[in-house]
Amino acid sequence: MTPPLSFDDLQAILHQHIAPLPDHRKPSPNTRYTIQNAVLGAFGIFFTQSPSFLEYQRRLQHTKGRNNAQTLFGVTQMPCDNQIRTLLDPLAPSHLEPVFIEVFTRLAQHHMLDSFRVLGDQLLVALDGTNYFASQTIHCQNCLTRHLANGHTLYYHSAITPVLVCPGRPEVLALPPEYIMPQDGHDKQDCEQAAGKRWLTTHAPAVAPHQVTLLGDDLYSKQPFCALARQQGFNFLLVCKPDSHATLYERLAFWQANDGMAELEHRRWNGRFTEVMRYRYINDVLLRGGDDAMSVNWFELTSVNATTGEQLYHHSFITNHGLRAHNVAAVAQAGRGRWKIENENNNVLKTKGYHLEHNFGHGQQYLSAFMLSLNLLAFLFHTVLEWSDEQYALLRRVLARRQTFFEDIQALTRYMVFDSWHHLLEFMIRGLELESRLEPQPAPKRDTS
Repeated sequence: MTPPLSFDDLQAILHQHIAPLPDHRKPSPNTRYTIQNAVLGAFGIFFTQSPSFLEYQRRLQHTKGRNNAQTLFGVTQMPCDNQIRTLLDPLAPSHLEPVFIEVFTRLAQHHMLDSFRVLGDQLLVALDGTNYFASQTIHCQNCLTRHLANGHTLYYHSAITPVLVCPGRPEVLALPPEYIMPQDGHDKQDCEQAAGKRWLTTHAPAVAPHQVTLLGDDLYSKQPFCALARQQGFNFLLVCKPDSHATLYERLAFWQANDGMAELEHRRWNGRFTEVMRYRYINDVLLRGGDDAMSVNWFELTSVNATTGEQLYHHSFITNHGLRAHNVAAVAQAGRGRWKIENENNNVLKTKGYHLEHNFGHGQQYLSAFMLSLNLLAFLFHTVLEWSDEQYALLRRVLARRQTFFEDIQALTRYMVFDSWHHLLEFMIRGLELESRLEPQPAPKRDTS
């Protein structure tokens, strides 16, 4: 059976959406390298997790007359690293957003997201900001700034990196990032809250119809963000701390004192000891003061060791999902899934070979952000292939350490040229003698018409 999203399908999506990228160079007969070649060359670096990938391919081109940048990624003319940086610097990362959206849409069409649905029919999208560059010397027009105690200025870049998450599943699915950078017509420095609102407005038409609940930390649980989320068709499930919601917690204390708050307790064996899960919840409480305050539903989860009484977990949330005795535990489990954006996304990108914080090129305009979007696309493509490509999934099961898998790909593409991605995977499977573990493919149906 043909996989619903193969490597070739993903590459076709990428090629389709980079084809119309603008070329900011003045027309010249000496324009040898295309913008598209620069994008694909940079993408190859991130996909193979090899900063020296293009250097190795130039050597193969010299010795063998062809190279893997061409056969795997479609690079027809290979610019050098400095040329790539120059060509990509003027390109806003928003040019790559349609690639993320089309992959998400295709996965939904093939029902590959069905197993991610919780709370009835909801997909969970976690939002969180992360820094991906910082320096006291290198900077550009899109840097954020922070004044340090030593009198120096720190220049840095940040972005919101939304991902689709599901409690109990290790995978996360990257969605288009939103960059926290100076905005035209705004005097104040951009911030995560403003970037989050831009993400909602920009991507609601494509994402919200899929029944999405937004997860986020306390930074997002303010009325302007919650109201905008509902206006754009999203549900929300957000951490809500007492320190930043004084009025709300005064009301909660009143309802608690007057027996207006429901309580529930569950016990479960977690494999080592009995864990007691205590819930308090209430519906229709005003989020803030003022006549225009919106009504939200609040709950609190406290987990303790039944034997020692040690507190294991405590958090409170607000949501627009109605809370009842039969569903509050499931809603709480969904809310706790927010941590996956840090553990399964940001930490993986920083520590598992994607080198999120490495300066692949800073530039004077958008280079740093454009490179990050390509890195996120590489992470997205690998995640999808592990779901949909039987050969890829087999190799990842056998080469369980991510580092080992990529080291093998780097070594093979350094010394050999493969006709296609499929050819590379077949070579690895034969070398590891894994052919017997592949399920036999059904014979194609004959056309009798």
